Amino acid sequence: MYILITGCGGFIGFHLTLRLLKNNKKIRIIGIDNLNSYYSKKLKDERVKILKKNSRFKFIKFDLINKKKLSDTFIKYKFKYVVHLAAQAGVRYSFSNPEKYINSNILAFNNIIELCRINQIENFFFASSSSIYGNQNTFPIKEKSILEPVSFYGTTKYLNEIIASSYSKNYSLKSTALRFFTVYGPYGRPDMALYKFVDLIKRNKKIDLFNYGNHMRDFSYIDDIIEAIIKIIKFRLKIKDKNNYMTFNLARGRSQKLINFIKEIELNLQTKAKINNIKFQRGDVLKTHADISKLKRITNYKAKIDIKEGIKNFIAWHNSYHKIK
Repeated sequence: MYILITGCGGFIGFHLTLRLLKNNKKIRIIGIDNLNSYYSKKLKDERVKILKKNSRFKFIKFDLINKKKLSDTFIKYKFKYVVHLAAQAGVRYSFSNPEKYINSNILAFNNIIELCRINQIENFFFASSSSIYGNQNTFPIKEKSILEPVSFYGTTKYLNEIIASSYSKNYSLKSTALRFFTVYGPYGRPDMALYKFVDLIKRNKKIDLFNYGNHMRDFSYIDDIIEAIIKIIKFRLKIKDKNNYMTFNLARGRSQKLINFIKEIELNLQTKAKINNIKFQRGDVLKTHADISKLKRITNYKAKIDIKEGIKNFIAWHNSYHKIK
């Protein structure tokens, strides 16, 4: 049985591919990634190198904008289901580089969902984001909350959900939106707060702290999120699950002040952070806090890793990884 995972060289894609290969000896995974230079290609190459050690994994490097090559891949492997995690990430970057988001997050998304329709794929799972909610006033945020993205990145994810919902209604394509909330952990993205903070504090350099550290985020550890994805996949693959379109919040379900996150890093590094306080930035949201009652009810999901253990695990990996480098 072949499955397709796009963005396999990315943070979540790498961990999901690794776990699925470990858990199910019957599956073979085709991984697609363009390995762009938005952040360190070395880290992406390292992730793919690890995945290639498994004989049931095949990596194909190309951009999903190439519909012909993508179509050929669908025809050749006849996928059981598709997990689409490839996207241009980054909230602030989206304001200065909107075209990259149109290409990667809208046009490429359209290519893959259309090929899922044409090739009669049974299940289509795709990455959405907490960014689609924008600034909310009522917490925790439910899947039924009003969607009001404030960043261009969030808007592209919102459009993905509208397209997928429409395909589900009009073509009976069974689609599932995975709304990720601030995922962190080993092999995490260098452009995200934890990686940047740890790296700069270790080098005794100042960290930029937006909104003076008053932001609140539902920090979600990667192992918990991967467990949630796998539980959702298992649930959606069941014949008796007849819902064509579903959305899920994927998070720990607790909100932490960013300044508390930094204090935990300082404790682990035994170093005081040098802080450059910066005012609230365009595209930011003040707080994220997910209601995960739907996820719990349907899959019996329970987050296991708190920020103390999660940050400790990340720093241990960071020390090891950069020692190798």
